[in-house]
Amino acid sequence: MKATPTDIALICESLPEVELGISWGDRPTYKVPRGPKGKGFLLYRAPGKTAIDLASGEPYTDLLVISVADEESKRALVQDASLPFFTIEHFTGYNAVLVQQSRLGEIERERLVEIVTEAWAAKAPAKLVAEYFSGR
Repeated sequence: MKATPTDIALICESLPEVELGISWGDRPTYKVPRGPKGKGFLLYRAPGKTAIDLASGEPYTDLLVISVADEESKRALVQDASLPFFTIEHFTGYNAVLVQQSRLGEIERERLVEIVTEAWAAKAPAKLVAEYFSGR
């Protein structure tokens, strides 16, 4: 089954200690753990001049920023021609990939679950991650 934008909330909210909050000023962001120490692992990015659709010349309007564990994980997602993930110069040195919500249908839902779970694990407290994966 292919992924949809609706799957983002379902996947994020199925993970322990996740809350939908705000970061980057006013951007909806899934964070872990709940509360003031929460770190964002998936953000709905506002259109901006640093992320321009080369085909239209206009800013992307439906971007998600998804955290990754490290540069190697980022490179693997971006270089996989079967996946719609990409990066921009603005994200050089930042462990995250971008994807248009309108292109989520190019990803199998189970693969998106893996990617979002890995994003969560990259930001969650180590003890919470260990507990989660030991229970699976």
